[in-house]
Amino acid sequence: MKRSKLLLVALILGVAYVVYSLWYWFGGGAAGSVGADSASQAGAGLATMLVTPHLALTVVAVVFNALAYFMGKRAFALVAGILYAGAMVLFLAYFFFVLVQMILCFVAYAKMPKKGDA
Repeated sequence: MKRSKLLLVALILGVAYVVYSLWYWFGGGAAGSVGADSASQAGAGLATMLVTPHLALTVVAVVFNALAYFMGKRAFALVAGILYAGAMVLFLAYFFFVLVQMILCFVAYAKMPKKGDA
């Protein structure tokens, strides 16, 4: 079975973004630079609350992207593209981090053979 290179690139970019983003928001980046005063902690909590749905949807999109790549299922590629689009909408400030993955998943879906054609 020939695997889609587009899905592989989208998967690599998606995993890299999720790892970076989880580290940044919950590990050492923004989470590590929060001051001791309550105003900066409240701001960091608010920012984390705003970005968490985007991250959750991106993680699910990466899972479906991986399923589409390893199992070769068209429907999973479509679902991954839709989930990446949803993640874009949930946090518009970071839309450019998932834009390429979304486009690659949709193009891979269009290029993958239908079940009857394979």
